[in-house]
Amino acid sequence: MRYIHSVRIVFLFYVKGNKALMNLSLFNPLSRKYLLNTLLQWRTISVIAVLIWLIHTSREQWLDDGSLQGLVYSALGLIGAIFANLSGAGGGVVFIPVFAQLGLSESQAVSTSFAIQSFGMTAGALTWCCYYWFQHRNNPKWQSFIAISVVTGCSSAVGLWADQVLVISVPTSLMHVFSWFSIILGLSLLSQIYLLRSRVNSHNRLIYIDYFSLICIGLVGGLITAWLSVGVGELLVLYLIFRGFCVTMSIACAVLVTAMTIWSAAPIHLSSSSDAVWDIASFAGPAAIIGGILAKTIATYINTKTLKTVLGLWILVMGIIG
Repeated sequence: MRYIHSVRIVFLFYVKGNKALMNLSLFNPLSRKYLLNTLLQWRTISVIAVLIWLIHTSREQWLDDGSLQGLVYSALGLIGAIFANLSGAGGGVVFIPVFAQLGLSESQAVSTSFAIQSFGMTAGALTWCCYYWFQHRNNPKWQSFIAISVVTGCSSAVGLWADQVLVISVPTSLMHVFSWFSIILGLSLLSQIYLLRSRVNSHNRLIYIDYFSLICIGLVGGLITAWLSVGVGELLVLYLIFRGFCVTMSIACAVLVTAMTIWSAAPIHLSSSSDAVWDIASFAGPAAIIGGILAKTIATYINTKTLKTVLGLWILVMGIIG
């Protein structure tokens, strides 16, 4: 029983952060002791461990060649993961344009983006899942969270592997596809906010047309993600917002589906024979873990309209820059 109680305290702090201090009365008098263990074992210790790793590796790089590129890559992973898990758009929205500027080939850019996201999107997905389970499991606005994530995630994995099996080539250059994809999505989201009548939180339950749409989004999004390392999350969050689902839940679904898609591609992009540039991923990946954890907290403190505006502008700007 003591172990179970420890786990409850651990997840309470992991989901609510410092707000857990306000809820100690819900548990027995030993809660303070367990909360201290929580601070040492979960959020705090994970962030400290990542920071120690990044400082150590950056120092080793500095001693070897006098370069601070490791810090730059770490900042890239941190910022990319925050925006990816804050919007559900996937880290490729940030990484692909940057990698193009660094001179990486298309295959290297995509594989490296997958590698970094395997850290950041996984941390974000776990954080959002805990947030759902301990705070919104009985919330009617979140009742479709699991169904949406499972249906779209499985379909996306099928779409991604269809690209590998059928060898479907990108119709034009990677950056052109990325740019047009991002511009169209960004403009669509902004128009929904300011030109169309908002239906936020007016739709909670899936109907047959939603299941069909989610399967199509998963298949097409998985195919696009195979090309760009980004795609299914944007399509999903845009559809859910247009349908009137809770914006926060829409982002949580998009993050979880993106993480499922990223890991379905592990045999392709995370193997020893992949084109991933691990000199970049070894710095950006661990930093992305911190970004993935922080993003949920940021999202829950931003109002709906602001969150949607940030998402739309970010996708649009990345498309224009790309």
